[in-house]
Amino acid sequence: MTGPAPSSPERSDVLTIDFDRFRVTAGNRVLDLGCGTGRHAFEAYRRGARVIAVDTDDTVLKDVEGMFQAMAEVGEAPAAARAWSLRADGSSLPFPDGTFDRVIISEVLEHLSDDRAVLREVVRVLAPGGQVAATVPRWLPERICWALSDAYHQVEGGHVRIYRRGQLLTRLREAGLRPTGTHHAHAFHSPYWWLKCAVGPDKETTLVRRYHDALCWEMEHGNTATRLAERVLNPLLGKSFVVYATKP
Repeated sequence: MTGPAPSSPERSDVLTIDFDRFRVTAGNRVLDLGCGTGRHAFEAYRRGARVIAVDTDDTVLKDVEGMFQAMAEVGEAPAAARAWSLRADGSSLPFPDGTFDRVIISEVLEHLSDDRAVLREVVRVLAPGGQVAATVPRWLPERICWALSDAYHQVEGGHVRIYRRGQLLTRLREAGLRPTGTHHAHAFHSPYWWLKCAVGPDKETTLVRRYHDALCWEMEHGNTATRLAERVLNPLLGKSFVVYATKP
């Protein structure tokens, strides 16, 4: 989890994945595994892909399906694009080998006790030459959160590990992928989570609320200056580590 969820799929800069690096074009078959609120699935759908958003939470899947329908109704996606939601276990996906051209697995692996099993499934359902975009919380910002608060991660479905850069790259290579690029994202979100952890993740102080409101404003209405500032800060403070990889 990188911060407050966007209320709509309209702003591309609230995405963790950079779709200028992770090319999705019309007709691509895209799996968003552990889709959560669906922000990456919505962007792939908008670009004309055939998208399947997978999660284990029926509530979020219902919301994602509703957004797909709303996007179709207002013409936010090309007429030939398709999008579905599906409840499934990432360690045993109900798809034939080589089904997808692109697989997104964003802020998911840190929650899984057997991340290797899920990555094997990702590679199995990915077509040869297909691409994966994987994101996890970055080591240093995440380590600070763990140091400030046990409650931040010791919850049902919480984070079970903190990845170092090399560890995630090794996991991807072991699964049969070839990493092709990396970057960091969401620098403004790191101080927000440090503040929340310092006061208690379940507590809301005036300062936490004001920071939250500022983040929401930036996501909805941020200007060129705020976006540039975050890009400059991402290498130092970015909350998420993003890896792009290809299946040979």
